[in-house]
Amino acid sequence: MAQVQQSVRSPIQKAALIVGAVFLLVGIAGFIPGLTTNYDTLTFAGHHSGALLLGVFNVSILHNLVHLAFGVAGVAMARTAGGARAFLIGGGVVYLILWLYGLLIDMTSDANFVPVNDADNWLHLVLAIGMIGLGAALGRRR
Repeated sequence: MAQVQQSVRSPIQKAALIVGAVFLLVGIAGFIPGLTTNYDTLTFAGHHSGALLLGVFNVSILHNLVHLAFGVAGVAMARTAGGARAFLIGGGVVYLILWLYGLLIDMTSDANFVPVNDADNWLHLVLAIGMIGLGAALGRRR
């Protein structure tokens, strides 16, 4: 009789898997009219996209694709503790850079190609702190 081997995930792997799954859900939600208001103004990229996820966060097709890519990366990297830690800390650093970028650019310029608004900027800061914090705190445990 064949034995079924169960995979035991560490806390950091679980955290990366959850964060990755949330990014996947957010990326999908950005393409769903109703969850995304002003859906008819959704553009591929640029500050002209008037689409708002949950009526708050500025999104575009590119923005949604970035969320989906982060989600896939999180789920894939959650397979190992080292990968999960790299995803959480590395992704947190990326979101910290995005937060700074969002603060420095003129949101009505072509530099706002993702696009982001004030709500996105502050969410990026929260994500950066949360992801880096999870990666650092859970990465120490064995």
